[in-house]
Amino acid sequence: MIQVTKKDKSESTESLLRRFSRKVQQSGLILHAKSVQNFEKPISKTERRRKAIIRASRKKVEKPLRPVKFGPR
Repeated sequence: MIQVTKKDKSESTESLLRRFSRKVQQSGLILHAKSVQNFEKPISKTERRRKAIIRASRKKVEKPLRPVKFGPR
């Protein structure tokens, strides 16, 4: 449970909200809530991970540059 209280009476509501939202993001609650929102079978989880690894490896492979051909001017 994340609790945020006003530092003093002069602190604005906007800065309090900013601090709260930053703490929520850093805690990872939103990511966890989104991940458990819909049940996913373990088989599909491993399949998704495998496909992500394949995508990452394809990105690492650099495409060779094509030679630039200049036509007659």
